[in-house]
Amino acid sequence: MKKHIYLVMGLFGFAALFTGCGNGNQGKGSSGALNSSNAEKVYVAPGEHDEFYAFMSGGYSGNLTVYGLPSGRMFKEIPVFSQFPTSGYGYSEETKPMLNTSHGFVPWDDSHHPDISQTNGELDGRWIFINGNNTPRIARISLTTFETEEIIEVPNSAGNHSSSFVTENSEYVVAGTRFSVPIPQRDMPIKEYKGNFQGALSFISVDPEHGHMDIKFQIIMPGFNYDLSHPGRGKSHGWFFFTTYNTEEASTLQEVNSSQNDKDFIAAINWKKVEEYVNNGGGTKMAANYAHNVYDESTHTATSTMKKEVLTVNPIDIPGAVFFLPTPKSPHGCDVDPTGQYIIGNGKLSADLTIHSFDNMIAAIEGKKFDGEAYGIPILKFEDVLAGTVKSGGLGPLHTEFDAEGNAYTTFFISSEVVKWKLGTWEVIDRKPTYYSVGHLMIPGGNSRKPFGKYVVALNKITKDRYLPVGPEMEHSAQIYDISGEKMELLYDFPTHGEPHYAAGIPAELLAPKSTKFYKLSDNKHPYATLGAADSKVVRDGKDVHIYMSTIRSHFTPDNIEGVKVGDKVYFHVTNQEQDFDVPHGFAVIGANTSELLVMPGQTKTIIWEPKKVGVWPFYCTDFCSALHQEMQGYIRVSPANSNIDLSWSLGE
Repeated sequence: MKKHIYLVMGLFGFAALFTGCGNGNQGKGSSGALNSSNAEKVYVAPGEHDEFYAFMSGGYSGNLTVYGLPSGRMFKEIPVFSQFPTSGYGYSEETKPMLNTSHGFVPWDDSHHPDISQTNGELDGRWIFINGNNTPRIARISLTTFETEEIIEVPNSAGNHSSSFVTENSEYVVAGTRFSVPIPQRDMPIKEYKGNFQGALSFISVDPEHGHMDIKFQIIMPGFNYDLSHPGRGKSHGWFFFTTYNTEEASTLQEVNSSQNDKDFIAAINWKKVEEYVNNGGGTKMAANYAHNVYDESTHTATSTMKKEVLTVNPIDIPGAVFFLPTPKSPHGCDVDPTGQYIIGNGKLSADLTIHSFDNMIAAIEGKKFDGEAYGIPILKFEDVLAGTVKSGGLGPLHTEFDAEGNAYTTFFISSEVVKWKLGTWEVIDRKPTYYSVGHLMIPGGNSRKPFGKYVVALNKITKDRYLPVGPEMEHSAQIYDISGEKMELLYDFPTHGEPHYAAGIPAELLAPKSTKFYKLSDNKHPYATLGAADSKVVRDGKDVHIYMSTIRSHFTPDNIEGVKVGDKVYFHVTNQEQDFDVPHGFAVIGANTSELLVMPGQTKTIIWEPKKVGVWPFYCTDFCSALHQEMQGYIRVSPANSNIDLSWSLGE
């Protein structure tokens, strides 16, 4: 025990020495990252477009941010799991159902790992998926509208971390639990963790036409921590790989007690075999309670449905479906190269990288070269599945991405660097420092059969002296390296919002032509849509008042409303009648306890206002839309609750 503690203290002591030895001064001289030639490589002239979109998870922001590469310019924040007053997401009546869960309305999450849909192992640019780590959820975002279209809660899960990675044809997106828990949940002593807690690996099917998700099956695994995952591709298509740690099944002081074993596992899942078993009637239906939230683009409205059961599978009931590959030590990242041959396990407490061979794995399985079992799951012999080891010389390897030239790039958290090495020879080719404590990295298409290369983006956990100080906490930092040559070249760094964990990149030419410019009014099926100014009206239903409102530059219709009383619940149903690109209209009213609305061209959104004071209260457009934007306003008169004033409104006469 003491030796282990001394080893960990020594590693972090070395890290402090390493990161304190002048990293902060690099890149500030004429020969640094911002010399003239490097500056030219990231410069995007006014009116020109970036070559790539980079989608970065927001971590504790709960959202997804979109940046351009190579410029590092932030284009958009896409609200996913968190309320977003900028647009009214999670506040408007249409979008509040998106944040419904079995725990009630949960307006936040911890988003980690985005992944873009694929066809034949190549990015197809239809959707991007991302996980909610805290309240286990998977979201699907449209890459034509850049809006969240679907969120499915994941039962029997806790800490939905090894997610959300997609198979080669987007057959499945996975959701692997980080924290094993009692399944089904029940009251039991925590000290009885070992042998009683379990982990769930959920395979969520994706409809090939519409993208709609459904939990096809859950594999109930031993009570380890399932950390990260990636799908097989090419020859290993049909398999999925998950790193595990805490094979000790410790429940306390885990920084020590879950780091005792020299090797933990990569779990290899033959999902094709499990799928066949399930399709033939296998598995057990388990009672569950989880939300499935879907946004309908035609009605501009989300609905939430509570589902009541899920299909579970015991891996020992399917011989040949699940195996454990021993991997040193407390592995974090689990990455598969573009050919599908190599499975890389990055042991956080190992200085070396372990690379397993898919061919060796299959041969070991066929030859029954097992080294015991864990809860009935065969453990393959380490030497029989090993392809090679990268003697990196770094500390704290975490994640690996790939280019199109047979090279791999691995981040080292403790020694703060990116290391480039050659697949097959395991030779280290290059290494470059980062600033500081790098986590994930991203190469556009690096998680596919067709990496686009050119750039690698390092996502760093600590910023320190990189930017002007803004108090005790800084935005995190991303750094972009040119990888078009043999040696990496640091070009630029830029701040990122929230805490990006992973990112996904795709060429702009695959997305930009398909981007939605506006919603056609003729397709608007919202039940409260106001498709023309003449259709505007105000309707009372008891204490509910529904205002059918249209907006167009630069006028609200109706713009003056009377007959509303204290105690009423007023629904502003706002339709943007513009049919032009990038002309949203905003709506806000004094005293609203939610947020403003930002309504896209052709869209309808609803906000509830409950007046508590007598008076005449203005409403106005919050998005500068024309030279007469300031004139885009109106009034709503609120009378006492016992008044007899009839509803009336003006249509701009």
